[in-house]
Amino acid sequence: MLTDRIDKPLLQVRDLKTWFPIKRGVLARTHGHVRAVDGVSLEVHAGETVGLVGESGCGKTTLGRTVIGLEKPRSGEIRLDGTPLWPVSHDESLPWRRRIQMVFQDPYSSLNPRLTVLDTLTEGLIEHRLIKSRDRRDAAVRLLKEVGVDEDALHRYPHEFSGGQRQRISIARAIAFRPDIVVCDEAVSALDVSVRAQVLNLLLDLRRQHSLAYIFISHDLGVVRHIAHRVFVMYLGVIMEEGSVDAVLDWPVHPYTRALLSAVPAPFGERKGRLVLSGEVPSPANPPSGCRFHTRCPWAKDECSRTVPPLETYSVADVPERRVACIRKAEISR
Repeated sequence: MLTDRIDKPLLQVRDLKTWFPIKRGVLARTHGHVRAVDGVSLEVHAGETVGLVGESGCGKTTLGRTVIGLEKPRSGEIRLDGTPLWPVSHDESLPWRRRIQMVFQDPYSSLNPRLTVLDTLTEGLIEHRLIKSRDRRDAAVRLLKEVGVDEDALHRYPHEFSGGQRQRISIARAIAFRPDIVVCDEAVSALDVSVRAQVLNLLLDLRRQHSLAYIFISHDLGVVRHIAHRVFVMYLGVIMEEGSVDAVLDWPVHPYTRALLSAVPAPFGERKGRLVLSGEVPSPANPPSGCRFHTRCPWAKDECSRTVPPLETYSVADVPERRVACIRKAEISR
């Protein structure tokens, strides 16, 4: 269990929606939208790691990209230390956006193959006038030391490194601005198991040293358990369950959360009581009415197709408190 001190609220996301238009025909007219993120609210505190989990296509990566400004939201609100990052102009948000950085899934494609490590780590700092050109080498050496990469890497190119080394360089680039929040989008999923553990421990060390907050996007629930304080479970662009990592992963309430945990391979064969979902994942361009999970939920009733369940606090004896979006949660958790 993680025991790091969590200080004050840092990031607030309110009813965020990120839709992508579906265009057809010669005139490219909009005929609908893919509702990748459809009304998500969350908070991240200083020094806290928030895990975002769910199946591929659930919207967790789009949520992370929207928070850092790589995608434009349709509606909603994003605030950092109470200051709106959206909706405001690009120039107004620029000083604040340095405080949110991102580590991408593929450490090779996220690094410019034409730039040396020295240029990769310092071009942004020079562009924002945080250092002078004559100080770039010293700044780069300090960053490399923080992530455990030798100084002789400065004048080498991304293709000359292993996947783990490239991801360390990506992390060094992300912390160069001394951000408050780093969005990690499947940051260790492309790495070997042994290297994955080293990079995770590096992220934990950096969190302690710099009081970093992480939004950690992953499909690996074991990794999320190791690094996160709280976890949000997403399905078709909305949050299904949210709470402390121990509460959600040890005592899941929502059927979708139970299904995700059932899909984790057991060390000694198939576990008892495994929940296997049937049916296909609905299209985010045409999500089901009512509860979005009701088309695959083994506990669904007729009312589930008519009622949109609110994400509300749920607390009963012997079940740790969390928020769940399910109108039948009391019956299911018995």
